[in-house]
Amino acid sequence: MRRNGLRWVLCSLVLLVCLIPVSVRAGGVPGVTDKEVVIGWTTPLSGPAALWGVTALGGKAWADYINDQGGVNGRKIKILLKDDAYNPTRALANLQEMKGKVFAVTGLLGTAVVHACRDFFPENKVPLITAYGNTRMWEKYPKDRLRYIFISYPDYEDEAEFLATYAFQKLGSKKFAIFYQNDDYGKMGLAGVKRAMEKFPGKAQLAASVSYELTERALDTHALKLKESGADTVILYTTMSHGGLILKAMAKFGYRPKVLTSFPLGDPIMYRVAGEVWEGVYPASSAHSGIPGSDPEADRVADILKKYNPKIKGKEYLAVFGAVSMMYTIEGLKRAGRNLTPEAMIHAMESIRNWKPEGIGAPVNFGPNRHHGVNGSRLLQAKGGKHVPITDYILYKPHF
Repeated sequence: MRRNGLRWVLCSLVLLVCLIPVSVRAGGVPGVTDKEVVIGWTTPLSGPAALWGVTALGGKAWADYINDQGGVNGRKIKILLKDDAYNPTRALANLQEMKGKVFAVTGLLGTAVVHACRDFFPENKVPLITAYGNTRMWEKYPKDRLRYIFISYPDYEDEAEFLATYAFQKLGSKKFAIFYQNDDYGKMGLAGVKRAMEKFPGKAQLAASVSYELTERALDTHALKLKESGADTVILYTTMSHGGLILKAMAKFGYRPKVLTSFPLGDPIMYRVAGEVWEGVYPASSAHSGIPGSDPEADRVADILKKYNPKIKGKEYLAVFGAVSMMYTIEGLKRAGRNLTPEAMIHAMESIRNWKPEGIGAPVNFGPNRHHGVNGSRLLQAKGGKHVPITDYILYKPHF
């Protein structure tokens, strides 16, 4: 009887061990085993912002490349990728499904998405390494929660002020209009343009601010409002598809002002989205990434990404953008060492100083009191199917 009882206890223990997810067994750290580290990535692979989902394809391709070099500290990187269709509720559901399965999350995309999901990370002790959304949501975030968040992303308000100021000083713009998405992304752009106008009282004015809803596709009425404002310059804070739609609608009414755009429209794929009306547009770009076709370092990375995912061809800008975000995660993993924990990852990220991933972008700086690694822009111009840099990196003050 005693022998049978002991056998039953041992069998029960074996069964319990088998029921523990493999990703949790190594030292009790979710997403970490002796041979693997799991990184979560939820992004719009469908829906109105699906083009931006190319960032995840670039991130995964770079992880595959690093895995072929042996991985990081003896571990291969596994990407757990989910589609959220640019929907905050769906994105949060994806993260809840990832809970206990991933070590960190990279490349969370969309201001509304990031805002809806931001508490997930400190509450579950999951580092968020780069997110694409309004940076000011983190300014007053409690410091004990901010420890898990590492961002290198331009502030939309700073960027919009830069765009409007450049247009006034360098392009001779006097009368501005802004076409913007009716959410925090677009509203921050509006705030930045207004801030620029305050610097030039009596010399420049905001003649119209026209918003749209994400679900809208027919934009003729909006285009007419912009034309009737008499603005010589229009600034866009839109998705890629809505940027193309509004420019086509404006052209239909014979309205061809100077156009500047937020950096999410910085991919030359906009020539395919908008057609010939894209020629001459001035898109911003992020100081944390590079421009394939202009920056040799970005070209080298783009060539590697296309070998691992040929579908990236023609979408190199966004793919490199996502790959750079994966480089951040990989740098943190390297510095954290073999004994990988969330605390080790936090300290590793905070040790990054004057670092340029694969030589790309402006230098990145993190620290215990700085989790906004780089905040800056570079202005481009659409010329002959390419986006050509026309300024150096313009760096703004980090916000947190």
